[in-house]
Amino acid sequence: MATTTAAPAPKVTATPGEEAVLGKAYDLELLRKLWPFVRPHRKLLVVWAMVMPITIGLELALPLLFAYALKHHILTGELDKLPLDALAYVGIIAAQGLSGLTETWFLQLAGQRTMHALRIAIFDHVLAQRAAFFDRIPVGRLMTRMTNDIESLNEMFAQGAITLLSDVVKMIAIVGVMLWMDAKLTLLVLLTMPLLAVLVEYARRLMRASFRQIRVRLAAMNAFAQEHLSGIKVVQLLGRASTAQREYDEINAGHRDAYLGQIRADAWMYALVEAIGTLAIAVVIWYAAGYRGASEAALIPTLWAFIEYINKFFVPVRDLSQKYAVMQGAMAACERIFQLLDTHEFDGGGPEAEAAGKRPARPEPRTGPGDPAIALEGVHFSYGAEPVLRGVDLKVTRGATVAIVGATGSGKSTLIKLLTRLYERDTGSIQLDGVDIRDLPMGELRRRITVVSQDVLLFAGTLGENIALGQPFERSQLDQAIRRVGLDRALTRRGADIDAKVTERGSNFSAGERQLVAFARALVRDPEILILDEATAHVDPEAEQLIERGVAELMRGRTTLVIAHRLSTIRNSDLIVVMDRGLVVEQGTHEELVARGGYYATLERTFRRADAHEA
Repeated sequence: MATTTAAPAPKVTATPGEEAVLGKAYDLELLRKLWPFVRPHRKLLVVWAMVMPITIGLELALPLLFAYALKHHILTGELDKLPLDALAYVGIIAAQGLSGLTETWFLQLAGQRTMHALRIAIFDHVLAQRAAFFDRIPVGRLMTRMTNDIESLNEMFAQGAITLLSDVVKMIAIVGVMLWMDAKLTLLVLLTMPLLAVLVEYARRLMRASFRQIRVRLAAMNAFAQEHLSGIKVVQLLGRASTAQREYDEINAGHRDAYLGQIRADAWMYALVEAIGTLAIAVVIWYAAGYRGASEAALIPTLWAFIEYINKFFVPVRDLSQKYAVMQGAMAACERIFQLLDTHEFDGGGPEAEAAGKRPARPEPRTGPGDPAIALEGVHFSYGAEPVLRGVDLKVTRGATVAIVGATGSGKSTLIKLLTRLYERDTGSIQLDGVDIRDLPMGELRRRITVVSQDVLLFAGTLGENIALGQPFERSQLDQAIRRVGLDRALTRRGADIDAKVTERGSNFSAGERQLVAFARALVRDPEILILDEATAHVDPEAEQLIERGVAELMRGRTTLVIAHRLSTIRNSDLIVVMDRGLVVEQGTHEELVARGGYYATLERTFRRADAHEA
């Protein structure tokens, strides 16, 4: 019986500059970076700042009103005045409720509008990055930035963490009122403050450590889940599900334990602050018990008001642990978000990339009638330490069909990525009509070159939207492209048309139908240069025959580069370029290369066997 060895459970470590980044609960530099997103809504914050002291004043007026009624009406026996006191009390409560509602509304409105602008900025920024950026940063981590981290910032507004400012104002106001009422009693209460400060600092350190682990584990869970859900077919077919479950359980257990650390700190903080508050009240009562004098009765209203103010003073401190955790998370999320926004690896094809610098003027073509449409000279490129292209020289005549063949890993697809500037060459020159492609605006370059690859991605929407992809094509143009590639026949069999619904990733279309959609995308764009990157690799022979005429029409009169493994496609090319280990090792027509008996002749026999097997 075969046995399998489970892969070791993943270790989740904190890496500086990534998930382990944890700044101050209030970081002025980060708040400065956040300000441009808040600034358009500053009027809302001004209203909040104006209403906040009114709300605090009304709240602090209630104990004073009650103490006044107790001293001047209840203790003196003037009970006929109590209805007026009650009416004033109810009026203040109503005004406080209205003021609090206004304060919360304007603060939340400013927060939601800020988060809306920030979400758009992050999405646009990520979309503008070049392909190498996505090679370095896992999609799961980017999703964490665009969802969890934004939500952490949102909680800063939604859970009132930003009202820490108003809490400080309230606590200062409470101390001021208490000093005005009785300075000696106030000083006795303030004797508990050093103990409170030590407690808050200790709890802050505990929460900071646990929160760092929470963020690391959460990002690890997101990345792990995204990776395995994206490759769910491999996970299921090769029996990795149970192993993945064990590994995810370990990461999830670490996330749970990190949260338990924060909960313990929060619980201890709440209980000890409550105890210190009770101690402060006990000190006040102890002082009052030893008070003797003619105005003993007059002390009762003051004593009652002090107890109320002490309770109000310690409420923000009790909530501090929760609000501090939210602020700590918000600042950590803010730091990671702006690390992402400060990453400038622009692809150059979007509006943000063009805004980052001056858009180059369109250079005039510097070629004559007989000059090549595409010219590569001494092109080197590597994804890392290992070179992929080692000095490629290639000239493609205008209107010619050139097939690029070679073993897997020879650099064929990399050549296409450099030509479309998904990646930038290390050294060498790539010219289009005599103009270096780096001198061409990215939008123009990709309008002139259309790539049809073997991996076709369809987006949720309609079929027409998937062909147009946001470009303003007329419906008649889309219908014509569908007919030319033979997609109309496939749609007829399905009883569908251009308005057919497409589910996520086009899962309700077959591989062959998705490939036909890719050809329709290329046809409707009418490019100068067409690149077919293994474009018929996932198309069955029947579907390939169906689109053969459409492909021929698409290629007619255009410069075409074909990366293919099917002999029928390669044989009819004007030029065949053979690559091996990043070098062009042979060039010529099919007959010339076969007669030469070199590298291509060996490949040709492999292609012939593959075609015979598929037939």
